[in-house]
Amino acid sequence: MTDVSRRAVTDPATATEPKRAESSLGELFSEMTAELSGLFRKEIELAKVETREEVQRSVKAIAAMVAAGIGALLFLWFASVALAELLDQGINRALAFLIVAVLWAAIAGVLFVAGRSRLRRVQPLPETTATLKEDVQWAKTLRH
Repeated sequence: MTDVSRRAVTDPATATEPKRAESSLGELFSEMTAELSGLFRKEIELAKVETREEVQRSVKAIAAMVAAGIGALLFLWFASVALAELLDQGINRALAFLIVAVLWAAIAGVLFVAGRSRLRRVQPLPETTATLKEDVQWAKTLRH
């Protein structure tokens, strides 16, 4: 240990000196305000970016859900036509319509599961939430 560093550790007079004694309280407050303002702007920008990404994911999930809805409507239509043909004509033609309807039901099920899976992966602003928590911790350390 050098003589200067030993004195800084053991000298009680230097232990209570402020880290930036040359700065006035106004300057320190101004600097802190500028830092908080910059941090706030960065948080807003991060929230915008994350929101755009989550909206894109949501749109894809919703598109899959809409496709599943269309598939379900087609299922009902084909099932209805198949039932009508079954009642009106011989079994063979109606059975063909029923097979098509069941195929559409399977497609609708697959699309629904895919859409639900994508929708579950949507997280509302995960990075912004994490950085805001970090900012709160940082602000608490400034007070102490």
